[in-house]
Amino acid sequence: MFLTRGLRTALRIITGLVLALLYVPLTVVMINSFNPDRTFGWPPTGFTLTWWSRAAQNAGVLAALRTSVVVGLLSTATALILGTLAALSLQRYKFFGRQAVSLLVILPIALPGIITGIALNNAFRTVLGVPLSLLTLVIAHATFCIVVVFNNVLARLRRLGGDLEEASMDLGADSFTTFRRVTLPLLRTALLAGGLLAFALSFDEIIVTRFTAGQATTTLPLWILDNLFRPNQAPIVNVVATALVLASLIPIAIAQRLSGDPSGGRL
Repeated sequence: MFLTRGLRTALRIITGLVLALLYVPLTVVMINSFNPDRTFGWPPTGFTLTWWSRAAQNAGVLAALRTSVVVGLLSTATALILGTLAALSLQRYKFFGRQAVSLLVILPIALPGIITGIALNNAFRTVLGVPLSLLTLVIAHATFCIVVVFNNVLARLRRLGGDLEEASMDLGADSFTTFRRVTLPLLRTALLAGGLLAFALSFDEIIVTRFTAGQATTTLPLWILDNLFRPNQAPIVNVVATALVLASLIPIAIAQRLSGDPSGGRL
């Protein structure tokens, strides 16, 4: 598509403004994590690692971090199993209601988080009579983590087709052997990418977490929200936010790289 010079310039300016709107506030938070001034006077009057040291020794931060990691790992493991099975079923088999099932699998991530949170809260407490706990939080996170895994696996299956699996069965391999020796290796990078994205999504979730976590369960995003407006904790909140931004870059970058590998890293 041909763009005039003026239009290209306008697009560059708009892109720059959008990126600045997104990343300048993040940069300010990261700089303030090293700011010795508790009131975050600007520009910073110096450089300190005091807040990082205190954050590393803060019992609330460490407990919330452990909870977030546990919830993220459990919900990701659940999503990997259920999301992969759903993708295989919908791609390999034709049955009545196939499109409806596909829509229902994808729907949780399309709904506003507050709607999902309210629905799950009512389901656990009113319908099932289950008290909110770490288990209910894992189940809630798994509902939207499944979508990420499902989309990655389904996209890989569509690119690969079924020729290699059919060839394996023609040579005498049963369904389980074909899945273990052919399908799973070809899906390996898609599963890794989906798992990394699912973990990052679970780790950062706050709205659904607020509605489905028990009173004794505090994840790192909830800890940040609860301490955001406490003056004594504000510097530590900046440190935690900076650490989360830096840590989130790793799984997202790896997942993006792996998602673009159509061969599964073997061909």
